[in-house]
Amino acid sequence: MNLLEMNHIQKSFDGVQVLKDISLSVKQGEVLSIIGPSGSGKSTLLRCAAMLETIDGGEIRYLDRRAAWMENGKPAGPKGKEKKEIQSYFGLVFQSFNLFPHYSVIRNITDAPIHVQKRNKEEAYQEARSLLARMGLADKEDAYPYQLSGGQCQRVAIARALALNPKILFFDEPTSALDPELTGEVLKVIRSLADLDITMVIVTHEMEFARNISDRIIFMDKGLIEVQGTPDEVFQAEHTRMREFLGKIHQN
Repeated sequence: MNLLEMNHIQKSFDGVQVLKDISLSVKQGEVLSIIGPSGSGKSTLLRCAAMLETIDGGEIRYLDRRAAWMENGKPAGPKGKEKKEIQSYFGLVFQSFNLFPHYSVIRNITDAPIHVQKRNKEEAYQEARSLLARMGLADKEDAYPYQLSGGQCQRVAIARALALNPKILFFDEPTSALDPELTGEVLKVIRSLADLDITMVIVTHEMEFARNISDRIIFMDKGLIEVQGTPDEVFQAEHTRMREFLGKIHQN
């Protein structure tokens, strides 16, 4: 069974169709990267999958449970407890970190497990500390976001998403707000998650990283999936727009 299925997804903003007819599925333990030029609909697709945007057409399922669909021409979705259960299946890491500035690092990580998932406080703190150690930030639990580098903030954001034990992690351009020297440290952490068989969907502009980490890659352009397959199949595809986009990378 697929962990995530998106069937014939459509989405428009102000009459402009951003997603035209997108279908994809993600299996347990799979790493899927989504690449493509700016404005191709990559982040919108991720936001629809994470139920942050309503869809205008199609259907989204997690473990065969409907998360979004159309009813009488209008977007519909689960309510109450069922909605919360489905939302607990995924975690989202934004390009801008979205940490609470007035919370310490450890409180940023433990807040949702304690208050949303009603987990035991001691257990949540213990797990947060082990996640921080895995992120190379064991000494930063009492620091505040303003005291950290961008790379450190992004690693805290990843720890925060993992603390909720999601079945799938979404990354929306996780390194686009970072200096090149900080990008490497975040990519290294994401790569370590792939080694743990954590299911991930990554919107990225880091082509070499996508090539090395992904089981499958999707190339989007103008709201459609134009090329998809293994990294080798995608990077070697005889597709004009794809080759244009890859430019130098394709010749390496």
